[in-house]
Amino acid sequence: GAMRSRAEVDATLQTAKLNPAELLPAVHCLSFGPQAGAGECCLLQLEPGLCAELEAGRSLVIRGEKDEQAVLCSKDKTYDMKIADTSNMLLFIPGCKTPEQLNADQGSCNIIHSQIAGFSNNYWELRRCRPKLKKLRKLLMEDPYEGPDSQKDQTLAFSKYTTEDLLSLIQASEEEILHQLQVIDACKIEGYWRILEFDYEMKLLNHVTQLIDSESWSLNKVPLRTCLEELGSLEPTEMIEHILLSYGRKYIDDAGEVYFEMREDKICRAIAQMLLQNAVKFNLSEFQEVWQQSVPEGMTTRLDQLKGLALVDKCSRPETIFLLKVEDLPEDNQERFNSLFSIREKWTEVDITPYIQDLCAEKQTVGALLTKYARSSMQNGVKVYNSRRPIS
Repeated sequence: GAMRSRAEVDATLQTAKLNPAELLPAVHCLSFGPQAGAGECCLLQLEPGLCAELEAGRSLVIRGEKDEQAVLCSKDKTYDMKIADTSNMLLFIPGCKTPEQLNADQGSCNIIHSQIAGFSNNYWELRRCRPKLKKLRKLLMEDPYEGPDSQKDQTLAFSKYTTEDLLSLIQASEEEILHQLQVIDACKIEGYWRILEFDYEMKLLNHVTQLIDSESWSLNKVPLRTCLEELGSLEPTEMIEHILLSYGRKYIDDAGEVYFEMREDKICRAIAQMLLQNAVKFNLSEFQEVWQQSVPEGMTTRLDQLKGLALVDKCSRPETIFLLKVEDLPEDNQERFNSLFSIREKWTEVDITPYIQDLCAEKQTVGALLTKYARSSMQNGVKVYNSRRPIS
C-alpha cells in the first residue's frame, strides 16, 4: 500500500471519533511484510528467573519423545508447556517504539511506517512441574548390572545409557536427573549408568556387613581402605566402594582416613525387601522376628523403616505384611490413586501418605491431594479415604 499522509491519518481519526489531542503525535502505520506468515514464530512467556537465565547466555531445553507432552527444562527445573490462546492477534514489529520511548524522543517524525514481521494468536505458557523421573529407573532396570562375571554383560546387546542419552530421554532438568541417579543408587560403569541387580546388591552388602561383624568395627566407623583390601579379591573395588556410598555416609577423620557411618534404616529396609520378595504375604509377627534376626548385630528393625516399600494388613487375622513399592506405581496422579484404591478400598492417611507423598507439588500437602482425589468417611472413629470414582 502507498504511504499514508498526515492528512489521511487525521481524516481516519475523525471518522473513528477520536480526539487527536488525547493521543501522542506519532502514528504507527502498519503494513504486512513479505514474510509475515502465521506459525512462523512461537511466543513463550517466561517468568523473570528464566528470562535472566537466557539473558545470562544459558540455554533452556525442550525435552520429550514423540509420544510425550513437551516439557521445558532449565539447568535445575522442569516446566509443563501449555498453549494459551488469545482473543487478540499478537503482531511482531521489529524496532517498534513504545509510548514511553516516543515521549522521551520528542523530535521523532510523527508518522512511523512499520512492517509486521509475523503474527500469532497463541503463546506457550510455562508451569513449574514435577520432573518426570519414573522413566529413569525403568530404562536402567532394562538391564540391571549383575556383577563382573555376568554373561549378559559380555554380550554387547544390553541397553546402555550415558548421561547424554538420559538427558535426551528423560523429561527433567540436568540437576534433577543427576540427583535422581543418586537417589536410586545408580553407578557409572565404563561410562554407562547402571542400577545394580537386587541380588547382586545384597551380595555386596552382605560381604560388607560380615566383614564389619568379623572385625568387630563400630557401625559408624567402617574404614574404606581395609574394606577394599579385604574384599577386593571377591568383588571389584569400585563395587565395594559403591555399596558403602549407597548404604553409608562418607566422612574423613583427622588423620585423613576415609570412613563410613552405616545407615541403619536403609540396611534394615533392604533386608526386609529381600525377605518379603519371596512371599506374597507374610505373617506380620513372624516376619518381624525373622527380620530382626537377619539384620547386622547392633541394628534395630522398626516398621516405619518400610514406608513406601511394604504395607501391613491390619484387617487380616493374623495381621500380614506384603511388598508394595512406591516406585512401581504410576507417575500420573489419577492413575496412582486408581491403582492404590484397587489394592485397598479404604486407606488411613498414615498408610496412604508414603504412597502419594512424591506426588505433592511445591507447597502442596498430602491433605490437599486427598481432598482432590479421594473422599473421606469415618470408620470405627478413624478417618479413612476411598475412591471418588468406581474402580473397575
